[in-house]
Amino acid sequence: MLTILGFAMIATFLVLIMTKKMSPIAALVLIPALFCVAVGQGAQLGDYVIEGVGNLAPTAAMLMFAIVYFGVMIDVGLFDPIVRGILKFCQADPMRIVVGTAVLAAIVSLDGDGSTTFMITVSAMYPLYKRLKMSLVVMTGVAATANGVMNTLPWGGPTARAATALKLDASEIFVPMIPALAMGLLAVFVLAYVLGLRERKRLGMLTLDEALAREPEPETVSTGAGGTGAGRAAGEDRLVKRTSAGGTGTAAGTGTDADPADGDGDDAEFQGLDPNRSTLRPKLYWFNAGLTAALLTAMIMELMPIPVLFLLGAALALTVNFPHMPDQRARIAAHADNVLNVSGMVFAAAVFTGVLTGTGMVDNMADWVVGAVPDAMGPHMAIVTGLLSLPLTYFMSNDGFYFGVLPVLAEAGAAHGVSPLEIARASLAGQALHMSSPLVPAVYVLVGMAKVEFGDHTRFTVKWAILTSLVVLAAGVLFGIM
Repeated sequence: MLTILGFAMIATFLVLIMTKKMSPIAALVLIPALFCVAVGQGAQLGDYVIEGVGNLAPTAAMLMFAIVYFGVMIDVGLFDPIVRGILKFCQADPMRIVVGTAVLAAIVSLDGDGSTTFMITVSAMYPLYKRLKMSLVVMTGVAATANGVMNTLPWGGPTARAATALKLDASEIFVPMIPALAMGLLAVFVLAYVLGLRERKRLGMLTLDEALAREPEPETVSTGAGGTGAGRAAGEDRLVKRTSAGGTGTAAGTGTDADPADGDGDDAEFQGLDPNRSTLRPKLYWFNAGLTAALLTAMIMELMPIPVLFLLGAALALTVNFPHMPDQRARIAAHADNVLNVSGMVFAAAVFTGVLTGTGMVDNMADWVVGAVPDAMGPHMAIVTGLLSLPLTYFMSNDGFYFGVLPVLAEAGAAHGVSPLEIARASLAGQALHMSSPLVPAVYVLVGMAKVEFGDHTRFTVKWAILTSLVVLAAGVLFGIM
């Protein structure tokens, strides 16, 4: 009974948000509360929610201070060289813009943090998509799928969880998986190319002057995560035209267009981040680069808990870059929308995960799925694990899958002579899909900053993410990794 109700709760949640009958935050709270009462455990609802909040509180704290830290880094210009290189490649070609989105998301994903990846990617690419009237779900879909493949880095989370759950070395899991993951990343680039061609066909080719002369689409109020203010101060609305004479137009989204006659059109180029914004700190560039490198190194080496590292990093970044208190308050206020929306969504998700775990639904669902695997599939448990990782990591947290389900799958595989290493590697196949799960806090940063409805993002992205995950799994089988 709990198994049926568990699947019914997840299905109800997905249907309501995809049909836009409820906002994600309301659905994450109200649907599990109703199902908790339905299974006769309404009296324990408070305990389940408090336990869920307690489990996700470190994640919420990490995201809060990570948003402040990387928001400040974006403000002071740390990522401007990467952004300029990507935007110079993109020009005004929709196909190049979509491919550039995938490349930028993949590069920034090397830090192992999805929220960071989405903040930087959307801040850089959002103005281009808006000015050219491109589909924003293409941007969110490509960014999420690219980040999902890169999320398998040893410091990204899933690989470390698999290694811990099965008592294996993370490098033994990850290194042999590199060819399969490379194929998955290649699949993302091919997907971006195809989607870009489709956008080019829909919109046509423009010169830079024609693109800059276009009226940007008006901002719309999102009823999903993020609202209209999310990420605004991080620079996503700043699109200017830089001329050979050094002049700039006004920022897109302020109601005033850049004048296409401001200089030679051949020398004009899009800038996703205003190169003349007052928050730039060019003299502190190498300090900020060193601080970020030290922060990421400390994360990889696990010198301190990640929330503590970001708390210290945010405090130091604010103090050094903005020594005056009014400037510090302005920077914190500028990123407050992101912090509030994301942390609120995380705590709402805590209700969902708390009820799913506390009532025993998730355990019953996992047991049912594992029990449904025929004995004849025993020698192929690695492939079975890879296939199961798609729905299970989408409907469950990574912790639930890797610490609850993976050991059972590994034990079943061992009974048929399948190595735990193969099971662990196969379990990473579903990460491309996992990054668009409603249980992943970072996805709310993505849709919030991009001002995209979560349901729209889900409908568009899931099919492409599944395809990418299957490519990773097939490549792993082809290369003999699993």
